[in-house]
Amino acid sequence: MLSPAWSSMRSAVRLLPRRTRAGGCIWCRHISMKTGGLKPKTVPSRYLGQPSPFTHPHLIKHGEVTPGVTQTEYELRRQKLALLIEAHTNTLGPSASSGNHVVIVLSHPIRYMTNDIPYPFHQNQDFLYLTGFLEPDSALVLYGRTRPDQAILFVPRRDPGRELWDGPRAGKDGAAALTGVERVHSIEELGLVLKSLKGTQLWYDTSQPAHSRLHQAHVFPLLEAGPVPRSLRPLLHSLRAIKSPAEVSLMQTAGRITAQAFRRTMALSQGDVDESVLFAKFDFENRIHGANFLAYPPVVAGGNRANTLHYINNNQIIKDGEMVLLDGGAEYFGYVSDITRTWPVNGRFSPAQAELYEAVLEVQRSCLSLCSPGVSLDHIYSTMLALLGRQLKRLGVLKAGTSDADVLKAARRYCPHHVGHYLGMDVHDTPDLSRSQPLQPGMVITIEPGLYICEDNDQAPEHFRGLGVRIEDDVVIREKGGPLVLSCSAPKTITDVEKACGMG
Repeated sequence: MLSPAWSSMRSAVRLLPRRTRAGGCIWCRHISMKTGGLKPKTVPSRYLGQPSPFTHPHLIKHGEVTPGVTQTEYELRRQKLALLIEAHTNTLGPSASSGNHVVIVLSHPIRYMTNDIPYPFHQNQDFLYLTGFLEPDSALVLYGRTRPDQAILFVPRRDPGRELWDGPRAGKDGAAALTGVERVHSIEELGLVLKSLKGTQLWYDTSQPAHSRLHQAHVFPLLEAGPVPRSLRPLLHSLRAIKSPAEVSLMQTAGRITAQAFRRTMALSQGDVDESVLFAKFDFENRIHGANFLAYPPVVAGGNRANTLHYINNNQIIKDGEMVLLDGGAEYFGYVSDITRTWPVNGRFSPAQAELYEAVLEVQRSCLSLCSPGVSLDHIYSTMLALLGRQLKRLGVLKAGTSDADVLKAARRYCPHHVGHYLGMDVHDTPDLSRSQPLQPGMVITIEPGLYICEDNDQAPEHFRGLGVRIEDDVVIREKGGPLVLSCSAPKTITDVEKACGMG
C-alpha cells in the first residue's frame, strides 16, 4: 500500500501533463515561455566535449541537449522534482513546508584503472537525468522557497593545458547554451554559492556521495553546519521510473540494436566456439550499429556454466552439442537494453534442450501477457513460480504427487532469481522502488524466467543435467494495446533461433 506522502507526490506529478484544447502540455508551454520557447541560446561552433546540434547535427536536433531529449524535457524533469519535494514537505507540517529548499546533485568523477589511465567515463545517471550534461566534476543545485525550482549548474572551467591532454570542455558559456540552464558557475564556486543560499532544508544523498572530492570540499562543510539532509533518491527515482515518449524511443533503439547483435552472434554458431569469440562478436555488432558501449559485462555461458547466474569470465570453449546462454545489452545515449537468449552452438536443439527451452518459453509468454497497469512485478513473479512448478512436474524433474508447497520450493531452487526488474538509464534501474508496487504506464521492466539444472543434480532426469535456459525481454507498460516488447526482434522461438543460427 502506498503511503500518504507517496500518494500526494503522485497526485502532484499527475497534475503536470494536462493537455490544452489546442494541444500540448500546459506545463511545457509555461516552460517554453520561461526559456524563450524554441529560441535557445546559440550553441558555440566549437566542440563542447559532448555532441551538440552544431558539431553533431546527424545526432542532435536544434533544442536538444542529448539525442532525442530537449532542453524543455530536462527542465520539465527539474520542475517535476520540485513539485514532488513540495508535495512531500507539505505532508510533514508547516515547519517543514516553509523556508528555502536546496537540492544538490553531483556528477561522477573520472575513475582510474591504474596511475593516469582512466576508465571510460560514465555519468551519474541522476545528474544526467536532470541536466543532460556529460562532463565529470560538475554539480547541479536547485533552490527556492517552498519549491526548489531555480537551477544553477557548476562545471569545470576551461583550461587549455588540461584540454591539450583530455580534450575540449564546454565551459560556462557552452554548458549554458547546450543545457538551457541560465545560471552557470565554475565548479570552484560551489561551496561559496551553497553557503549563500542558506537553505532551511537540504536534499542530498550522503550515504554514497557520487563524487567524494566535491562532497568533501564543498558539501561536507554545509552538512556540519546544518540539519540532517533529506534523501533525494526516492523522489528522483520515482520520476525516473516513468519513461517519457522520448525515453521510450531511445530504449526502442537500444533494444533494436541489441536484438540485431543477438541475431548476428547466433549466426556465428557452427559448432565448437570460444565464449570470448561470441563475446567479441556481440560487442562488435552492438557498437557498429550505434551503441555507445555495452550496458554491462555480458554473460556468455556455455554448457553447465549457464547455471552460474553471474558467470562473466567468458573464456571457455563451448562444445558442439552444448547450448550458450548470452545475457547482454547495449547503452544508447544514456538508456539501456537487457536481453537474454539461449541457443545451441551447433544450430540445432537436441530433444532435451528443445523440451526444456519450450517449457521456459511458455512461462515467459504467460508472464509477458500479465504486463499491464496495476499488476506488480511481485505478482508476476508469484505467477512465474507457479508456472515453472507445473513445467517441472510435466518434465519429470518433480514427481507427479509433489505437494504444492514443495513445488514452489523447487521452483525457487531451479529459478533462484526474480522474474524481472525495472529498466531505464541503468540495468537494475531505480532499485529502491518496491517490486510490489503496481506497474504504471511508462514503466519499463524485464521479464526473464529461467530453469537451471546443474550437471551434478542427481534428482533431475539425466538428459536435462547440465542445461540452463533463460529467456529475457524488455517491456514497456502501456495503458492500451498491451505491453510493448522492445526486444521483439531478437530470435526467440525454436524455429527462429535455428534459422538465425543457420545464417552464418
